Amino acid sequence: MKRLPDDSEGSIVETVVPAAQSQRRLDQYLSDTDLPVTRSKIQRWIRAGAVSVNSIVVEKCGHGVCEGDVVIVTVPDPPPSTVEPESIPLDIVYEDEAFLVVNKAAGMVVHPAYGHSRSTLVNALLHHCKSLKWFDDPVRPGIVHRLDKDTSGLMIVAKREDAHAFLSRQLAERRIKRGYTGLVWGQFAESSGTVDAPIGRHPRYRQRMAVVEEDRGRRAVTHFRVRDSMEDGTLLALALETGRTHQIRVHLAHLGHPVIGDPVYGGRIKRLARIAPRRRPRLRMMLDILKRQALHASELEFIHPYSGRTHTFSAPVPDDMQQAVALLSDRI
Repeated sequence: MKRLPDDSEGSIVETVVPAAQSQRRLDQYLSDTDLPVTRSKIQRWIRAGAVSVNSIVVEKCGHGVCEGDVVIVTVPDPPPSTVEPESIPLDIVYEDEAFLVVNKAAGMVVHPAYGHSRSTLVNALLHHCKSLKWFDDPVRPGIVHRLDKDTSGLMIVAKREDAHAFLSRQLAERRIKRGYTGLVWGQFAESSGTVDAPIGRHPRYRQRMAVVEEDRGRRAVTHFRVRDSMEDGTLLALALETGRTHQIRVHLAHLGHPVIGDPVYGGRIKRLARIAPRRRPRLRMMLDILKRQALHASELEFIHPYSGRTHTFSAPVPDDMQQAVALLSDRI
């Protein structure tokens, strides 16, 4: 794979359109060259006037290229970041020149957003990894995929542009395997299964997601397997085939088994009303310990951007979820 240098702004990449690529969109053509960046980044560069065709600047991503066209990309300066590096401890599972795998703590927001300008994972990453300053996404540099604030577990962070493009392509092509451990209310009749139901914005509560009609959402597929069944809850192994916002939480709530501790999708106090009175004190104790949804990204598998080897990582279930399982199992 071709690599852009860390100080790549101002670099010039020139290509000549072959016959086989004639009549394609400009952004599609460039994304299929060895330019080591994502298509979304190419689109931003085109709109910023950093791409010319036959010496004429083209700012439309859908511009059609023809055989023999000379396409020049002048890599623009990254925009100044408004995110300040912060010295925040990170649980780094693995790190090399291309990427790092971090075990994100529950309660940590991945990147700055409204109401969360500091103490995010990105703030910590910018302090730990100086190369992230070269990314032209000032808010989410290096982030390949995200986890909800109160979901713990494994995340991939690219340290170089070419690694980010490679990993993002794997994610889009569903070749990154992501395994989760979830603790949910109720018992399952079956030992395993698949939820294939489209997800979109909730029609009334716009801050939530919901299972919706096919024409109002995007396809979402979640696989589950029962690991342990208890009187009031079930420990599940979960695998994502797609990656929609709140996908696991929405799908399990749709099945009638919301994630324990999830206040948005019915997994907290409301659920206690359905529980036998003799069990409620123990379960209230469990919810006092578990102050977030009991969902943990426990497994990751993907291909290394440079070596081509398959890498597999795992992270143990955090203490709060282990204590919750013990309370459900009457072990404490």
